[in-house]
Amino acid sequence: MDAFLTAADHALRTLFATPRASEVSPATGHAEGSMTPEQRKLAGSLMRVNHVGEVCAQALYTAQAAVTRDDHLRGHLLEAAREETDHLAWTRERLDALGARPSVLNPLWFAGAFALGLVAAKVSDRVSLGFVAETENQVAAHLAGHLDRLPADDLASRAVVARMKDDEERHAAQALAEGATRLPPPVQALMRAAAKVMTTTAHRI
Repeated sequence: MDAFLTAADHALRTLFATPRASEVSPATGHAEGSMTPEQRKLAGSLMRVNHVGEVCAQALYTAQAAVTRDDHLRGHLLEAAREETDHLAWTRERLDALGARPSVLNPLWFAGAFALGLVAAKVSDRVSLGFVAETENQVAAHLAGHLDRLPADDLASRAVVARMKDDEERHAAQALAEGATRLPPPVQALMRAAAKVMTTTAHRI
């Protein structure tokens, strides 16, 4: 029951409260660049997708931490979730600065990621970590693509995305170091397909 209440509290905070970062945003010190309306709209759409990714990360880590009986692993997952909270706050700040809004489907994205996290964690801790490693690797690749697409003058958003990419790559490496099982190629492909649906939808809605 305690785990359920903690997860419910985390869900409400993620979806409806203003996230608070423990570190200053990488965007700090970067002036808002001179962008055309089209460029600003593109930057806003890309940062909305990244914000959705952080909503999903909160759901994933919360579910896995609630299920595992390994105290060391729970601590690892909660620390990763704390860093992802920074990402959540930074992307929300960029949305506000760009005059864009979060995805209206965030509760759906959270619920889906939470369910996947529960399933992976129920199988085993090693599979749970494998899911983390593959997710983070795919997210890092996705962020690299955003660095190619973000307007050159949007230095603030680019700084945030670059820092997030470094953190996601580190989370993947840490999961592997903790003993993550490599997921089968069909599962990896299914995860990429699901991510494509999410990112395509969140880009607009």
